[in-house]
Amino acid sequence: MALDMDFVRSQFPAFAAKPLQGQAFFENAGGSYTCRQVIERLMRFYTERKVQPYAPYEASTLGGAEMDEARERLAAMMGVATEELSFGPSTSANTFVLANAVRVWLRGQDAAIVVTNQDHEANSGVWRRLAEEGVEVREWRIDPVTGHLDPAALRPLLADGKVRLVCFPHCSNVVAEINPVAEICAMARAAGAFTCVDGVSYAPHGFPDIPALGADVYLFSAYKTYGPHQGIMVLRREIGAALPNQAHFFNGEVLFKRFTPGGPDHAQVAACAGMADYVDALYVHHFGGAEATPLQRNNAVHDLMRGQEIRLVQPLLDYLAARNDLRLIGPRQAADRAPTVAVALDRAALPVATALAAHGIMAGGGDFYAVRPLEALGLDRDKGVLRLSFTHYTTEAEVAQLITALDRVLAD
Repeated sequence: MALDMDFVRSQFPAFAAKPLQGQAFFENAGGSYTCRQVIERLMRFYTERKVQPYAPYEASTLGGAEMDEARERLAAMMGVATEELSFGPSTSANTFVLANAVRVWLRGQDAAIVVTNQDHEANSGVWRRLAEEGVEVREWRIDPVTGHLDPAALRPLLADGKVRLVCFPHCSNVVAEINPVAEICAMARAAGAFTCVDGVSYAPHGFPDIPALGADVYLFSAYKTYGPHQGIMVLRREIGAALPNQAHFFNGEVLFKRFTPGGPDHAQVAACAGMADYVDALYVHHFGGAEATPLQRNNAVHDLMRGQEIRLVQPLLDYLAARNDLRLIGPRQAADRAPTVAVALDRAALPVATALAAHGIMAGGGDFYAVRPLEALGLDRDKGVLRLSFTHYTTEAEVAQLITALDRVLAD
């Protein structure tokens, strides 16, 4: 089954906005357009519910109920308990808080953690700094030519049983290869280690099925998954109970509050329920009234999104792979990667992105905080890479517009 693109794009007010007409959006990896369901919920909260939630008067009660709804529905979509999902101001902030908890947990132990050099710095730097506390940090390294993260190279890092945590991305924000999360998590668990998966670059292409992946922690950003600027963290009970409380002492027994040291953004948390509304709208439109659990609906929509992306990104990959004036980063086959396509040029990337803007192409150039993978691939950080990223709402016409623009700009 193919996505109904007219229906999909009707769910995003940006596509009807006059300033964006004729503009093809290819920097979705930096943040997606927001679906109307989120916008409507955010507007309603700020208009009708902008009071302290959970008090015994109607506006407050309704506001608290909407916050609870967001947590309940997103958790159910991903197959976890409601208490296992928490919100924070960003994924970087959530990771920072989590790393502080791990810092205390491992203090004084003869322990190690594993990080990769494929990561965005937010899911690498905070873990690497644990070395200051005496924690051994082991680096699982990518192939310097392809950027591939080989699971076989993880095995010797786990062999002595000292590793307590393995931190790695579902996919990189520049390499974009989809890592075999379930296989990696199973390897780590067999070695006695927990796993922390950075899903920021994957979740926009389909919300995860957490039980199928087996991750102990899964992090992603709502503003990249059609929602408001919030970080979403799935923290399974076992690791949540093992780590020390980072919140007010009287909230320490509540798992979804345990790693949220500051008060949440009430309106944005409530608006996150709109992300579940959007998934449900896609499911009903494409599958009708077929009975399904929230996780089953999510998985069906995930596959629809990925099918559309795979179909659209392959022509772009073929076009780029055929050029001799650039280096395409990551897999050449669309099924093996997210549609986040980075290329290294013979010149600085940012001026090329700027030139593309004159052709109605919104793209980015730079290092995208992926300094370690760029260095591992032997690329010049100052030149950076041109990144062309899209999601399921991108159209064939927009990809054709991009390729035409690239032909013109790269010829200059």
